[in-house]
Amino acid sequence: MSMKRAHLWIFFGLVFLAVLSQIGYAQSPVPTPSDDEVNRIAKQLYCPVCENVPLDVCPTQACSEWRELIRQKLIEGMTEEQIKEYFVLHYGDRVLAEPPRRGLNWLVYILPVVIFLIAVVITVRILRSMRKPVAEMSSSSSALEISEEELKRIEEALKKQGD
Repeated sequence: MSMKRAHLWIFFGLVFLAVLSQIGYAQSPVPTPSDDEVNRIAKQLYCPVCENVPLDVCPTQACSEWRELIRQKLIEGMTEEQIKEYFVLHYGDRVLAEPPRRGLNWLVYILPVVIFLIAVVITVRILRSMRKPVAEMSSSSSALEISEEELKRIEEALKKQGD
């Protein structure tokens, strides 16, 4: 009988420990994410209803509900990337503040750089073309030379006008 009692005590001991661990686990509160944590993620998302309004500052009821959804997803243990993927899955890429770097979205990142470089090249060419005529005029003074006969005719014409 002592062997049966030992097994019985071990069994009850294990059940007791299992119950205690569940009680302790159930009583430990899940930390609620702060508004700052929620807004850090909401700032990276745009309101699917309003155009060009970040989710963290949008005053609509829908956005308030979406911020609470973000809070709930954080409580469930989802990461920032998983929450953003959730919103993209339901509302598309347009909800992201920073478009994903794939497909035609690469144009958002490449096009400004290309336009800037083209503007620099055009500006340099315009500046060079503006300097060129001045340099040519100063180097060739023959364009400013007037023959003696032409100078005399101009002087006579001016005298006639003055009289």
